[in-house]
Amino acid sequence: MPDPNPDDEHPSRRNSLRSTVEDGGVALGVLDDLYSPAMVEIYGDLGFDFVWHDLEHAGPAPTDAEALGNLLRAADAVGTELLVRIPSPDPATIHKALDTGVRNLFVSRVETAEQVRRAVEAAHFTYDGEPGGRGLANPRASRWGQADDYAAVEDREPMIGVTIEEPTAVEAIDDILAVPELDFVFLGPLDLSVSVGAPGEVDHPDVQEAVETAVSAARDEDVVVGGLGFGEDDVARKIDDGYQILHVGSTTGAARASLESWPEEFGDR
Repeated sequence: MPDPNPDDEHPSRRNSLRSTVEDGGVALGVLDDLYSPAMVEIYGDLGFDFVWHDLEHAGPAPTDAEALGNLLRAADAVGTELLVRIPSPDPATIHKALDTGVRNLFVSRVETAEQVRRAVEAAHFTYDGEPGGRGLANPRASRWGQADDYAAVEDREPMIGVTIEEPTAVEAIDDILAVPELDFVFLGPLDLSVSVGAPGEVDHPDVQEAVETAVSAARDEDVVVGGLGFGEDDVARKIDDGYQILHVGSTTGAARASLESWPEEFGDR
């Protein structure tokens, strides 16, 4: 029979995304904007390090444990990780997502170091040498109460990050990066473009200046940087610039690029 109390080395309880970045590697992933367990399996079989599910703009509610559980089971089956974005630094939402078994979580719409600290603290049982803000229960993350070392593993394995997508967050970047146990920042040039009044213009000088300010500060503080890759050349440049978590495409984008010419091509035959 399988061990009902798996130890720290049990593969389903290790965070391979954390291992990759801690070893100095670069993790590449795809945004699955169909929120499909089948697509998670496909991307894992293709060798991607993570599948990103953005719960701010679409998909299931970040508190939908059943939907998240199905996506996580698909990830476990093929040895990939989920990277889950939630819409706000709400501790209750953070608790629910982590209890479901999410190991890589980042929070949108932060503007201050205090918001970031509150979010990171909510993700830990012990935080910065003091009691954390995460409640103890018997959810999926604890293998429904069978993991004796649940709290220790959950304080060690998950990666908690925030999106830098507001000018106020860029202005506060040094204080944000100083928040204990913040694992990564994810740069949001599309949302920054909206914030500076140039929606969609990721090459706008104000957007580029904000991104470079945040990336440079994160490098100086040795905080992992994640972001969007806009094609092969851009991904290569960002890897050279120190990014370690990179989105390289999306399910619907890949389908569009592959299929959009088919009606005309096949219709002419």
